[in-house]
Amino acid sequence: MTSADLLADGFDRIHGLVHSVVDGLDTDELAARVDPAANTIAWLVWHLTRIQDDHVAAVAGTEQVWTADGWVERFGLPFDPADHGYGHDADQVGRVRVAGELLTGYHDAVHRRTLDYVRTVTDADLPRVVDTSWDPPVTLAVRLVSVLSDDLQHAGQAAFVRGMLERRA
Repeated sequence: MTSADLLADGFDRIHGLVHSVVDGLDTDELAARVDPAANTIAWLVWHLTRIQDDHVAAVAGTEQVWTADGWVERFGLPFDPADHGYGHDADQVGRVRVAGELLTGYHDAVHRRTLDYVRTVTDADLPRVVDTSWDPPVTLAVRLVSVLSDDLQHAGQAAFVRGMLERRA
């Protein structure tokens, strides 16, 4: 197994989890909260996909799927196109109210773009510094593992929220 295979497998796992969490839920269920200040499934999936899109596009040197493929217009959210949800408050979380097909459609598009990129990554690419604003500077390996970690955590949170909502029903 190569590094590229390992990265692709990690992103495939996130992709499968996103679908298992979102599929079958309506807009109200995706926007439901287990607590008034809690994150919703819709926000968690939108946010994890935006982070993946933003970070992978940056290291690949491409435009984000969000803007390049018109997802920003399809979602119609009241945020700046560059917004990916980091630091959102409860009110902003509540504004991400969209259908499941839109969430998974955007995630599918980002997933395809991510796989296209990570399948080109070699072991020699991994130590390349991609962000000098941190100390120590962030390498490609660290950035991609960070995205995997963040996405898995948020997908797991979304799965937890779905489980909590199903228990209430």
